[in-house]
Amino acid sequence: MFAQLLKANESRILNEWIKEQTSLGSSRISVSELKTQCQDFLRFFIEAAQSDFDETVQNSAWQPVKRMLAEISRSRGIQGFSPRETAIFVFSLKRPVFELMRAELATQPQVLAEETWKISLILDELGLYTTEIYQKSREEVIVRQQEEMLELSTPVVKLWDGVLALPMIGTLDSSRTQVVMETLLQRIMETGSEIAIIDITGVPTVDTLVAQHLIKTVTAARLMGAECIISGIRPQIAATIVHLGVDLGAITTKATLADAFLVALTRMGRTVARNQKAAGREVKA
Repeated sequence: MFAQLLKANESRILNEWIKEQTSLGSSRISVSELKTQCQDFLRFFIEAAQSDFDETVQNSAWQPVKRMLAEISRSRGIQGFSPRETAIFVFSLKRPVFELMRAELATQPQVLAEETWKISLILDELGLYTTEIYQKSREEVIVRQQEEMLELSTPVVKLWDGVLALPMIGTLDSSRTQVVMETLLQRIMETGSEIAIIDITGVPTVDTLVAQHLIKTVTAARLMGAECIISGIRPQIAATIVHLGVDLGAITTKATLADAFLVALTRMGRTVARNQKAAGREVKA
């Protein structure tokens, strides 16, 4: 009975549904786009109700409805809609549907109560499904942004022909280590560099896990034919490494990036000399 009523009054419900959403603040998208979404959803909803109307949306008849809701939820999540604005799309359908049911079944209170209960369960389940998809889409956006931030926070700088530097800032965990390693190895391959300086001046603490991550990165770079120098070893970090019993004996370490760069140039047979003429001009000035 419910499906037949919807089919016979589809245009009326559509207009009232759009008005309901507009009054509740669904103004982030145009009226024409909202109308198209409502038309398509209502068509799928009626088809599903005609095929299966048994207080659940888990049956195959409701899959087209759920697919459309998933698309809408993901789209609105990416566009910055709030959970409330997204869920309104489904829950705002209740008022026009319930008003239609009351008008058409006013003389059949028992049937009205039964049909209203079924409709409420269906719309509540679809509304919750919409919220779940929205939440997943937002989580995907957050994860993607975190990955992009990781990539931006691990720049590999070319200091000299054959010398790369990787200044690191913040906590070094497993996921970030993977990004660091992949980024460094990619740059080593692209530039054919012989030496890579990993500067940990901006890393607040070094524990056993961080030290292991550094050793893995150095080992991977060696397999690519490049030697690594770790700079930024402050006194407290040196003491911590010794206390933890981490063996960095096979890795060259320096206190500053400048010291590490000087070592890199020396290994490559290059020297840095002061330009006496330029220095003299500076003194005269």
